[in-house]
Amino acid sequence: MRIEHAFLFDLDGTLVDSVYQHVLAWKEALDEEGIELSIWRIHRKIGMSGGLFTNQLLRETAVAITDEKNERLRQLHAAAYRRLGSQIKPLPGAVELLQWLSSERIPYAIATSGRLETAAVNIAALGVDPRSLPVITRDQVKYAKPDPDLFLAAAKALKVPIENSVVVGDSIWDMLAAIRCRALGIGLLSGGYGREELRDAGAIRVYEDPADLLHHIDEVGGRR
Repeated sequence: MRIEHAFLFDLDGTLVDSVYQHVLAWKEALDEEGIELSIWRIHRKIGMSGGLFTNQLLRETAVAITDEKNERLRQLHAAAYRRLGSQIKPLPGAVELLQWLSSERIPYAIATSGRLETAAVNIAALGVDPRSLPVITRDQVKYAKPDPDLFLAAAKALKVPIENSVVVGDSIWDMLAAIRCRALGIGLLSGGYGREELRDAGAIRVYEDPADLLHHIDEVGGRR
């Protein structure tokens, strides 16, 4: 008897080439609010929840982020990100990987720390009909990564046990969330994190990008 399993995908840096657009959008938002933070430091926070992002800002800049300022930053980031939307493209092999999973009837879902206002830009770039698969965004859970809520919700939507799921992501936050929900973590280098960083955070395998993952899909539970 075959045990049903599923693939749970992060979105930014995993399926679409959008990490650096997020970085630039956050830089614009922070500059607008008079908060100085280097671009490389912003990159290290992409993929974590907004609340943790705010805590990191306080820790690194000593600027108190009120709820009002936090909401203003979110809106400024979303507006800047939408303006960059035309630059966002699927990563190599992303569309083919999802098509292959569909053809093999292996369930999959998308779980992103982004809110729908920015995730919608990425889904459109990916060319996926959001009605054809579960798409779990920050709006639907209490906590985002590195908490496991997003991936737990995605597995539940697929009716597959989280222990039978493979989490695919590009950041350490994805891998930490995978460990916390007892899923297997697969790291991709397409978001800017290094191989050792992803392994140290719990990735059992690391590949270049979605195309490389598809080429080695049998190593992580895919069967042709």
